[in-house]
Amino acid sequence: MNTIELRVSQLREAAFRIKAGDRVLLSGTVYTARDAAHKRFAQMIERGEELPFPIRDSVIYYAGPTGTPPHLAIGSCGPTTSGRMDPYSPMLLDMGLAAMVGKGQRSEEVCRAIVRNGAVYLCALGGAGALASKCITSCQVIAFEDLGCESVKKLQFEKFPLIAAIDCSGGNLFSRT
Repeated sequence: MNTIELRVSQLREAAFRIKAGDRVLLSGTVYTARDAAHKRFAQMIERGEELPFPIRDSVIYYAGPTGTPPHLAIGSCGPTTSGRMDPYSPMLLDMGLAAMVGKGQRSEEVCRAIVRNGAVYLCALGGAGALASKCITSCQVIAFEDLGCESVKKLQFEKFPLIAAIDCSGGNLFSRT
């Protein structure tokens, strides 16, 4: 196991050296989106509309941050269960999504899409949202404000601690084989 410090802009190039089990300290722009936002993304794609942010080489964090206290950049911001996004993830990976951040295992179809697209699935520590928020320096709602905490947000990560759970070579921390 290695510790790899990366900027989001380096993720695509570095994906092939990230192995399941590696610790990743990620910095740069990351977007939040949960299942309601993913459903809207799919509808927008079906209608030929542009998404609220460029998918190619982006990172989506499956999180719905709590309200922001006056003295912080963001409230508690822990991961949500990734499996709820599985129906939409292969499509976004095929459009160039570089990485997803969440918690829990992924479907076989998502695993194949990760490998096929040279992407990576990173896990954040569940139950530690308040601690994780200390690694987020800014938060801006960019789409679907009506979804409240599940709106799409643009975050700035600064050495956000993650574990590579599924790598682009097929390594998978959740697999027993």
